[in-house]
Amino acid sequence: MLFDESDASLGLPKAVAAANRLGAVNSEVTIEPMVVDLHAANAEEVIGADLVLDGTDNAETRYLLNDVAVKHGIEWVYGACVGTEGRMMAVRPGRTPCLRCLFPTPPAPGTLPTCDTTGILGPVAVTIASLQALAAIQLLIGADVPNQLVSFDGWRGRWHSTPLDGPREGCTACGKRNFEFLAQRERPPVALCGRNAVQVQPASGAGEFRLAPVAEKLRKVGQVEQTPYLLRCALESSDLRLTLFTDGRMIVHGTSALERARSIYARYIGS
Repeated sequence: MLFDESDASLGLPKAVAAANRLGAVNSEVTIEPMVVDLHAANAEEVIGADLVLDGTDNAETRYLLNDVAVKHGIEWVYGACVGTEGRMMAVRPGRTPCLRCLFPTPPAPGTLPTCDTTGILGPVAVTIASLQALAAIQLLIGADVPNQLVSFDGWRGRWHSTPLDGPREGCTACGKRNFEFLAQRERPPVALCGRNAVQVQPASGAGEFRLAPVAEKLRKVGQVEQTPYLLRCALESSDLRLTLFTDGRMIVHGTSALERARSIYARYIGS
């Protein structure tokens, strides 16, 4: 399952927390949590599975996932929610439309509601996740999965299913095999949806990253907590909080300004 890995409020990254929970439910399964940021440089290595469930919260990551899935023939289940609405679709590369068949390009910034401005109604997210789980079971056992886009408006209690044909002729991903999102190696800072936070990536080729030396440096400017997976620091000089992962990623909590977050990263970690 792929989901946003930015919420470390309890000291455990989501992947680890989910693995612990699932392991408690069924101790006979083997679970390998991966605390990584998915991007074009590592996507083909990370998405090495027979089936992927989409739990991400931004369009760019979904289009990257779609590129990898179509390129390698990996089935995946798309799910998205915002406000009181959600939608779900099972993607079987070569047999059904992919994400770019239906939505050729991501929405332009500011054109659609986002979880940052609108939020998400909890029961809607649970409903869409349940539909995704059902589709996953059908795919795994080889059952017939309806080729449709399911839309749900939880507040109004309305369902709509749009029947789909096969892959769209001329689709950039399916037809032309042009994987534009997979080819994008530049990773700019990203404002995290609904969190007043920005994720900043380390410079390419920065080498091995170690938390311990950074923890010593940050103890001079704030209160530091450290786990095997991350460290957190509440800066004494401002209302900002920093979360730093073992791969060098930093989440700057308390701002949505990309340049300010990049400046904080450069000041305390290095450019």
